Order: sequence, then structure tokens, then C-alpha cells
Amino acid sequence: MTTGALIKEMTAYYEGDPKRIQHFLKVYAYARTIGEEEGLDKETQDILETAAVTHDIGIKLSERKYNSSSGKYQEIEGPAEAEKMLTKLGCDRTKMERVCYLIGHHHTYQEIDGIDYQILVEADFLVNLAEEHAKDTTVDSVRQKIFRTETGKFLLEKIFSKKS
Repeated sequence: MTTGALIKEMTAYYEGDPKRIQHFLKVYAYARTIGEEEGLDKETQDILETAAVTHDIGIKLSERKYNSSSGKYQEIEGPAEAEKMLTKLGCDRTKMERVCYLIGHHHTYQEIDGIDYQILVEADFLVNLAEEHAKDTTVDSVRQKIFRTETGKFLLEKIFSKKS
């Protein structure tokens, strides 16, 4: 399974929804950048990139079933949806299990249990803070509570810098 094939599949999944497509592409770009700069091994980087592309796959079902895109519903509905897509694309079982775990926890910020998980959360925050036009106080709080990687902190500082 290539990342390109997965991106095409996710784009088809979110057909007609440019906001969702652009969101996962931005999260993927940040996750890939942070992972590369933090020196992840090839296997962990691959898991991270796959999770970044598919992290919000549960939104469609959440909106349909619960009339909400809340993170808790995404975590409930996402893993099974991802498993279907990843199986169709021929994803390795071990990789798929970790990706589904990450999808099922990417809105849970306690007990982050790996660098792939940490980077996925940071990448998603980088995008969400910008998309939601977060206030400086929110960015500062997230910086202190969430960000751990040097590259993630660097990106956060540069993206939300007061310099123009």
C-alpha cells in the first residue's frame, strides 16, 4: 500500500468535502515533517503517515449516527472504518492495528504511549489551531500541555509567531 493510494482512497471517501480533504492532507504534511525531523525509523514513520491520512475517518459515521463530529465519537467510529479501508488496500495487519489504535485515541491526550501518537496529536493540533483561529491563550495552553517534540514546538512557534 502506498501513501498515494491511501490519499486517493481518503479523497474518494470524502468526495465533495474539500474542508475534510484539506484537513487530513495538512495533518499528513505536518506529521511527515515532524517524524522526519525527529528521526523516526521507517516503520514508525510509515505508521504515523498512515494514521495522519486516516485519523478523522470516523467523522462521517459520527455525524450520521450521533449528529456530531465530536472527538469521542470519532474515536469510537474511526478504527472500524479505517480497518475496512486499509484491508482493501492490502495494509499489513500489525501496522493496521497500531494505526487503528492511534485513530481510536487521537483526541485522548493522557497516556500518550509512543512517538507516533505524540506526533499525530501535535500535527492535528497545528492544523486545528489554525483552522479554528485559536486565541493566543489557547495556543499558549496547548504549547505547555501538549507539545513535546522539538520540531512540533518549532512549527507551533513559527506558525503562530507575532512577527509579520
